[in-house]
Amino acid sequence: MDDVGPEGQKRLLDSRALVVGAGGLGSPVIQYLAAAGVGRLTIVDDDVVERSNLQRQTVHADADVGRPKVESASAFVADLNPDIDVVTHRTRVTKENVADIVPGHDVVVDASDNFPTRYLLNDFCRLQGVPIAHGAIYKFEGQVTTLVPGGPCYRCLFPEAPEPGTVPDCAATGVLGVLPGTVGCLQATEAVKLLLDAGDPLVGRLLFYDAMDMTFETAPYQRNPECPICGDDHVDSIDGIEYTSACAVGAD
Repeated sequence: MDDVGPEGQKRLLDSRALVVGAGGLGSPVIQYLAAAGVGRLTIVDDDVVERSNLQRQTVHADADVGRPKVESASAFVADLNPDIDVVTHRTRVTKENVADIVPGHDVVVDASDNFPTRYLLNDFCRLQGVPIAHGAIYKFEGQVTTLVPGGPCYRCLFPEAPEPGTVPDCAATGVLGVLPGTVGCLQATEAVKLLLDAGDPLVGRLLFYDAMDMTFETAPYQRNPECPICGDDHVDSIDGIEYTSACAVGAD
C-alpha cells in the first residue's frame, strides 16, 4: 500500500501497543495487531478461559479452557507471528498498578468490560499523553471512539459511570457472538491508524453500531472545558480519584 509502504511497516514494528482485556473485544484486536506486525504487544487480563467464552473470544480454543487468557492469547500470537514480542500481565489494571503497566506504550486499546477500568485508563492515559482506542458492547450494539491528547476524553462523553446494576454485563444479558469481532476490528483499525499517524481517527466522534439493523451512526461530542481530567483546570494526578461506583472526581 502506498500509504503505508516499508517505512510504515517499520513504524509498526517499532511500536508498542497495550491491549487491556483478552476477551471478546481483545481477541480481534490481538489478532489484527499481531498480523499487522506491531512489534510489541502487552496483554492484560486476570481471567481464565471458559467454554462459554469461545463463541466470541477467538484467540482461545477448547483446549485452553481453564487456562489464563493471557497465556492462550500469547500462544496464539506466537503461532500467528513469531516476530512479535508479547508481554503479559495476569491482573486487572488498577489504580495501584496502572503506572507500572501503561507507560512506554504508543497506544492503549481499551477492550475492558467494566466502567472503573475504562475511567481509570482514560484518566491516567490522558494525564500521560497516551491515546486510547475505546470500544464497548451490549447485546446487539457496539460503540467505538478514539481518545487522544488535545481532544475530548471519555469523561467529556460520559462524566460519570451509570449507577451499579443499571447496565448488566455480558454474563447477565449475553452478547451476539460476532458483535465483538466487528467492534474489536474497528478498534484495531483505529490503533493502527494512530500508530501510522494516518487517516482521520474517531476523535470527538462516537461510532454507534447496531447489528440488528446493520447500521452505523456517528455522534459528535466536544471537549468539556470543565472536565476534571482534560478541562482548563484539570487535576494533575489520579491520586484523589476513587474508581468505584460512579468513578466521580471529587469537587476538591
